[in-house]
Parts: sequence; structure tokens; C-alpha cells
Amino acid sequence: MNRSRILDLYIKLVIAVGAGVMIYCVYHVPLAQLDVKFILLAILAVSSLPYRQKRKTIAVNGAIMAISTFLSAAAVSAVFGPITDLPRSENLPGFLAAICVMALVQYITNSGLVAIYTALIRNQSVSHTWSKYYLWSSITYLAGASAAGLTSRVVAHFGFSYVLLTTPIIVIIYLTYRTYLKNIEASATQAEQAERDRMREHYAQIEKLSALGELASGVAHNFNNTLTGILARAQLLLSAQTPEEIRRGLNIIIQTAEDGAKTVKRIQDFARQRRDQDFEPIDVDQLMIEVGEITRPRWKDRAEAANVHITLNRRIGANTTIMGDAGELREVLVNMVFNAVDAMPEGGRLTLSTEQVGGEVIISISDTGIGMNDEVRSRIFDPFFTTKGQAGMGLGLSVSYGIVMRHGGTVEVESDVGRGTTFRIRFPAATRAALPAQETAAAALPLRAPDCLKILVVDDEDYVRELLMDILRLDGCEVSLASDGHDALTLFDGQVFDAVLTDVGLPGMSGWELARYIRERDASIPLAVITGWGDAVSPEEQTAAQADWVIPKPFSVERITNLVQEISQRKAARDVMTV
Repeated sequence: MNRSRILDLYIKLVIAVGAGVMIYCVYHVPLAQLDVKFILLAILAVSSLPYRQKRKTIAVNGAIMAISTFLSAAAVSAVFGPITDLPRSENLPGFLAAICVMALVQYITNSGLVAIYTALIRNQSVSHTWSKYYLWSSITYLAGASAAGLTSRVVAHFGFSYVLLTTPIIVIIYLTYRTYLKNIEASATQAEQAERDRMREHYAQIEKLSALGELASGVAHNFNNTLTGILARAQLLLSAQTPEEIRRGLNIIIQTAEDGAKTVKRIQDFARQRRDQDFEPIDVDQLMIEVGEITRPRWKDRAEAANVHITLNRRIGANTTIMGDAGELREVLVNMVFNAVDAMPEGGRLTLSTEQVGGEVIISISDTGIGMNDEVRSRIFDPFFTTKGQAGMGLGLSVSYGIVMRHGGTVEVESDVGRGTTFRIRFPAATRAALPAQETAAAALPLRAPDCLKILVVDDEDYVRELLMDILRLDGCEVSLASDGHDALTLFDGQVFDAVLTDVGLPGMSGWELARYIRERDASIPLAVITGWGDAVSPEEQTAAQADWVIPKPFSVERITNLVQEISQRKAARDVMTV
């Protein structure tokens, strides 16, 4: 039985018992002993109370008051005899003891019943609720019992008119009680806010861990695709017959590897919450064509294997560019295509379209699938909201939405249940001023180093060392290789080098430590750090090691060739200064 059901049964039980107590008291009360003035005073006191709560809450509070009052009167009568005789008793110690018993029973009964009620509402233990909110309320019950005993004794000895003399005492007690209640409410509010903050932080941590898990899964999937594209394409190149086939295959491998590098960069950006943007012109029409081809295994091959037929309809006609990151936008569009395919379990039509309207470029992805109702459509961009059950984490569209916002775009969704869904993304078209100047053909080719440079390469991965050696030798450099920092220092102490290229993650001695040791031996030698951490390297680390360049992996041949040219220029400038 869940807690809400228990709470409902408890409320009904308390109200029923309270009603039974009231009926019993009305039936057994001696009418001859009723004091009309006291009845009027009681009615006036009850009517002056603030009734801002719901009727159910008022009923529960009234029932608890009736039960606790009945048990208090029963306990006092059982111990001290008829309760109506106590005000006239000359036994003052006995009268004071009766007041204490009445206060104690009232306190235990009232605070206990209210603690159970509050604990069920707040989903807390009864002992925790009672000790936190009601333990120190006993002083109010003792004050109330004392006021009631004093009032009854004054009336018994001097008459009802003397009750007016006790009015200041009653007012003071009332105000004290109100202040106490306000303090209790304030303490409860602060406690609830602290609990909400703790739970919010707890769930935020859970969401972050879930997001990291989803990212890890996505990275594994993306790299499996990347490695598949590189491996299969390389195998096809072994049997290629014409230079055109070889060139086309190599270009595809280069594009695939660059997309993989961008995936790593996005993960690094997510981990440190970067907000910088390195945007470049993107041909929107070409981007949509690529997305259609990238997703072909999903909407065609896998679908047809399951006897599901999906036709692709392209309406490409923007003929313009936008500024952005092609890898990120490709990820957004691929994710939306996958969602569209999932929405057509019986097959249908997938439409990819681009158009330019005024100063905006509109990219649309439409399907003829199951569609969404208004409630689902309003929540699709919420993190961790998914309609795929265990098959989805609910992060794809949320991440995609963030990417679109970073590109200055907007997303619109139109959907009809049973008819399909259209995602419409709007981006500002690239202005002529935003486009980079065209480079000349001569500038596209890196210059070769005019002089032979002697370079020390340090990396613990064999294939990286050999790759760097091959690139550097193509530029006419003499290369020495070392697999760790100690071998590198041995070579550096025994020979004269024009530059050092080192990895960061080396066994025994990090690349940063190696850089500092080399700087102690030669403060001016050109020194480059080549690392898979890439942009995650902080400026402080680079400054501390006095590294001239930080080259992120994966690097291109052109980047290393440009590095050689810069090293050559530094050597030439240093030679001129020496002369």
C-alpha cells in the first residue's frame, strides 16, 4: 500500500474517531451543568480562528482537538475524580497536579496525531517529524492548561465576571503561541527548502552521470562508425584500379577521420562547458546530401532487412551558406533523421529539404509516421524525456536543441497524430562580410623548409612516432626518435637538435616534465607539445613548460609541415642574430 493511500485512510479514521467522541460527549453531557456564558465564549473563540485551510484540513484539526481534549478529561477524571469538582477543591497541590496531567495527555495525544499526519504528507518518518517540529511545543500545552485551570478556579470562586481579569494572561499566552507557531512554520519552511536543494543537487548529479553515460555510449557508436568507414575504405583502396578511385577513397577517409576528431572535441567541450565558437561557412545543400547518405544504412538497409520500406525525398534548393560547425550540425540532423525513422515502424516517406526565405535558411526534416500529441510535442526538448522507454535516454533532442541555439538558430515542430512530424530549423544566412577571403592557389601549398632541420620526436606510440618521422622526412628533416622522456634526454644531451616535438602522456616522465628539463638545458630551442588532450591543455600548463606550440591530435600533414616552416624561420632568425 502506497503512502498516499495510507494518508487517506488515516484522515478518515481520525475524523471518524473525532466525530464519535463528539457524539459521545453530546449524549452524556449533563445539561443542567452547562454554563451558557461559557458556551458563548467558546463559540466566540472558535469563530475568531483563521480558516484559511481546506475543509479536510479543518476537519482533521477539529477531530484531533476533540480526541485530545476527551482523553485529557478522561485521564484527569480517572486520577483525580470528577473534573467539575476540581476548580472548587481546596487541595491546591492536587489541582496543580491535575493541570500537569491534563497538559501532558493533551501534549502527547495532540502532537502524536499531528506528527503522524505531517509525516505522511511530507514522506518522512514519524519520529523524525515529531522530534523536529513538535518536541518543544509542550510549553504551549502547559500554558494552555494553566490558563484553563486558573480561569475555571476564578469562575468557581468569584463568578464569570472575574474571567475578564484573566484576559491579559490569555492574550499573552495567545500571542506567545502565535509566535511559536510562526517560528515552527519558518523552521519547517527552511528545512523543506534545504531538503529541496539537497534533492535538486542529488538529481542534478544523477542527470550528469546519465548524460556522461549517454555520451560514452554515443562516442562508442560514433567511433565504431568512424573506424568502420576507415577500415572498409582502406580495404577497398587495396583493390582500386584508377587514380580517381584512390583519390576518392582517400578523401572519404580524411573526412571520416576529421569527423571523429570533431566528436572528441565536442566531448571535451562538454566536459569543461566551453562557450567559444569556431564557425566556418557551410554549404547547406551539401550538408543535407551528406546527412542523407550517412543515414542510408538506417532508413534503407536496416529498414528493408526488417521488411519496412522508407522512401527518401530530397528537396534541396537553398543554394546558400550558413556559419557554423559542420560536425555539430551533421550530428543534429542525423539525430532527427533517426527519430523520424523510429516514428515510421510500418514504413513511410522521409523528406529532407532546404530553402532560403529572406535572410534565413530553413532546413526541414519531415516524416509520415505516428506523430505526436500536444503534450508530448511540448516536452520533446526536455532533458531525459523519451517516448522510447528503455531504448532511449531522452537526451538526443535536448543536446540538438542546445547546438541549434549556439548557432543562433531556432527549432519549430509541427506534428499530427497519425499523420507525421516536421522539424523545421531556421538559421541566419551567412553574410558576405562573414565569409573568409578566398585564398590563392599558391597559398594553399605549404612551403618546404629551405634548410635541413634536425628534430627530436618523443612519443610512446610507435605508429605516431613513425607517422611524424615520415612527414618530417618529406620536408627534408633529419629525425631522431625516443619512446619516453629518459631516452629523449639522453639523445638531447648527446646531440644538437633544432627542435623537439613531444607527447604529453609519456611513461615515467610526462611531456610537461620533459619540456621543463629541456628548457633548463636550452632556453631558446623551439619546442612543440603534441597531445590527444588538445584544447583541454590549459594556458598555465603551456606557460609553465614554456612550450611554443600545442598541437592537438589528430593532426594533419599540413599542420606539421607548417610547423616545420615556422621552426625553420625561427632558426634562420636566430642564425642572423648570431652572425
